Amino acid sequence: MLTVDFDRLNVGEGTKAIDIGAGQGRHSYEMFRRGADVIAFDMSESDMTDVGAMFDAMMAEGQVPASAKARAEVGDALHLPYADNSFDVVLMSEILEHIPSDDAAIAEMVRVLKPGGLAAVTVPRYWPEKVCWALSTPYHEVEGGHVRIYKASELAGKLEKAGLEVTGTDHAHALHSPYWWLKCAVGVDNDGNPLVKAYHKLLVWDMMSAPKLTRVGEQLLNPVIGKSVALYLRKPGAAEAA
Repeated sequence: MLTVDFDRLNVGEGTKAIDIGAGQGRHSYEMFRRGADVIAFDMSESDMTDVGAMFDAMMAEGQVPASAKARAEVGDALHLPYADNSFDVVLMSEILEHIPSDDAAIAEMVRVLKPGGLAAVTVPRYWPEKVCWALSTPYHEVEGGHVRIYKASELAGKLEKAGLEVTGTDHAHALHSPYWWLKCAVGVDNDGNPLVKAYHKLLVWDMMSAPKLTRVGEQLLNPVIGKSVALYLRKPGAAEAA
């Protein structure tokens, strides 16, 4: 389940990319499949162990171009262990809403992105997230949970202030908004609720089968109730010659 459109980031063979806050690696895997030289970066050692193992499996099974490279590294998004201007593409998906010092995390993202490089930042969309917070305190008041709700214009302002140009905005995962509203209404840990179980089964079926009806339906609904907002960005300056 991808939140980011990697065609808009020109990810392909030889692209040096980092997925900051990679989690379970869904976006890192896609960049690896496209032939990138990718780093999955996260503070969770267990997640990065699993992602590293999946990278190895993907390579062994021939799922990636021979030139592709990938590794998983553990660290702090506020102190990235990379030189200035290191990456062609930087991704931060569904991470900034968890970080109290979001301005510092954005500054680090901008620092390691090359002039002319591209980035994508995604966060939960303002009004669907507001509904979740209104329905359930445990939804966000947990260790490592969401500490803020962004308006897209507010986030764009932060990113522009940090030195990036916003080149586009998109929304994703409309089918997931009602699911989370339902979970918040009945209890976020109440996975045994019949309605929650039925909706989860629908989402799994949709992800595995990708039927045209739900794919087209979600595309039409994304501008209205898409759960995530994605901002596409560029760091001013001339891109370095390959």
